[in-house]
Amino acid sequence: MTRKPHVYGNWKLHNTLNASEELAEAIAEGTKNYAEKVNIGVAPVFTSLVNVRRILGEVSHIKLLGQNGYPKPNGAFTGEVSFSLLSDVGCDGVLVGHSERRHLFGETNKLVGEKVESALQTGLEVILCLGESLSEREEGRTWEVVEEQLESAMFHVPPVSREKLIIAYEPVWAIGTGKTATPQQAQEVHALIRGKIRESWLGDAADKVIILYGGSVNDKNAKDLFSQKDIDGALVGGASLKPESFISIIQAASESQQ
Repeated sequence: MTRKPHVYGNWKLHNTLNASEELAEAIAEGTKNYAEKVNIGVAPVFTSLVNVRRILGEVSHIKLLGQNGYPKPNGAFTGEVSFSLLSDVGCDGVLVGHSERRHLFGETNKLVGEKVESALQTGLEVILCLGESLSEREEGRTWEVVEEQLESAMFHVPPVSREKLIIAYEPVWAIGTGKTATPQQAQEVHALIRGKIRESWLGDAADKVIILYGGSVNDKNAKDLFSQKDIDGALVGGASLKPESFISIIQAASESQQ
């Protein structure tokens, strides 16, 4: 089954309002020719969401994503942003369980699962991030860790919402380090993830689910990564902050369909 590739850019804690607007404009202009072949999205900082939404409102081919959210719709949760508020400012989707949330801010599998459920109930597309640390890989525990992260989140995904769940495998040791899993290493884990979904959800859900790779993806390694059977695109970090490199990655995803 041919799956349409997805390339999403995570801007993390970067860019002022002006810089976010300029980046969004450049990406929107530079990706028009790839709109039919690639699903594209960007995840700016919270303070830029409204401004970027206004810019993307003029181009229908780029999704707006939040970088995180809180599972309660409202209440005494100072400093948090709910998924309903993300939807209110025009977000189409949200990242959940990014490794930086898990490792820097202590998010547990249980909390990530609650976030998945809440975000899907709000109607947002969810990009569920999974991945092992360097020590876990060296100990031979890659699949043990990834499977546990996947299972704890899949429990919160009802059949009606499965089409809104995207998986992003991002080995922690490859994020922001310049190190990238080889295409073969990434494919191995992607295939295991798809197999687990086929085992758990049955039907053709596993053939339809989009599984992205994240971890120092750039315009030099994207083509080789996208050539793998079960890699359906990328969640891009640093390279998404430069329009020329992000557009090159999107071009590679488009060419992978030929």
